[in-house]
Amino acid sequence: MCLPDASGNDGNLRETARRLFAPIAPNYDRWSALLSLGQDPRWRGELVEGLELPTGARVLDVAAGTGLITRLLEARGHKVVALDLSGEMLRGGRKRGAGLVLAAAEALPFPDGTFDGLTFGYLLRYVAEPRETLRELARVVQPGGAIGMVEFGRPRGIWGPLWWLYTRVGLPIAGVLAGPGWTRVGRFLGPSIDLFHRRFPADAIAVLWESAGLTDVRIKRRSLGGGLIVWARRP
Repeated sequence: MCLPDASGNDGNLRETARRLFAPIAPNYDRWSALLSLGQDPRWRGELVEGLELPTGARVLDVAAGTGLITRLLEARGHKVVALDLSGEMLRGGRKRGAGLVLAAAEALPFPDGTFDGLTFGYLLRYVAEPRETLRELARVVQPGGAIGMVEFGRPRGIWGPLWWLYTRVGLPIAGVLAGPGWTRVGRFLGPSIDLFHRRFPADAIAVLWESAGLTDVRIKRRSLGGGLIVWARRP
């Protein structure tokens, strides 16, 4: 299968992400769970469990935000560095012992093979070159190390129209109720998710990861297809 060409500008996408998430940092944890109808915490938990890393592993949590995945990794005894391009998001969550790094996923400030594992959530929709970003993420993981992602999916069959209705009508309304910053997020998410999956439909996700040099790619669709969890290893 041929992969679609990427389009867009890295700087513009990064700035879009910053503008979207900085205002919602104070109450992100609560509303991210509510707006996903309680599914987002389940997906993140399964992501961390599926890494199958030994206790004490060094893990980089990219696009860490307020630390929802970071804290799950810490609870398993891992040594975590949380990285995000939004200082507001990094300061918005509690992390017990994680190091905090302000940087973009496309240019990680670490030597090759620094970490035993790496996680990221809802990242690839905000980068212009997903394949190259995956290569950069893999670069800082040692050979044999695990990489995992959580992302929104697109339900199929009869659930597709209901998903479209929720993301186009329900989320914008809920965003208004959630308060400042969330109105824009509510309007943005549905089209953003659809655009990503038009570029990389379900059967192209594994191809995308393999084209970035990753192996043992595993994909799980969760919550009627509304959630997507992906794991792989750096060869």
